Amino acid sequence: MTAELALGLVAVTLVLAALLLATAASSVRVRCEDAARAGARVAALGAGDAEVAAVARRVAPGAAVAVRRDPPWVEVEVTRALPGAWFADGLAATGRATAWAEPCAPGGASCGP
Repeated sequence: MTAELALGLVAVTLVLAALLLATAASSVRVRCEDAARAGARVAALGAGDAEVAAVARRVAPGAAVAVRRDPPWVEVEVTRALPGAWFADGLAATGRATAWAEPCAPGGASCGP
């Protein structure tokens, strides 16, 4: 009976760890999506890449931010490693957002004739 209980406790512990990792992953994913959305809004208003990255990192600290401009569109991608021990090593969450660059904003579409 003791061996079965020990194996059962190990299984319960592993399932609990997997659930906690999944919860943390979903939280980081939402944060990355929010950071990408905030960065895309700022980029659409004509902010430079450094300012876009600063805004995105305020929402998702420690994240890697990539900005791609393909007029009239701006895409921001935010990637952050998942928290956790050795079993989360190498896993990351990514969020992407695309926005239309505002007319007349620096780097946006042209304003007139």
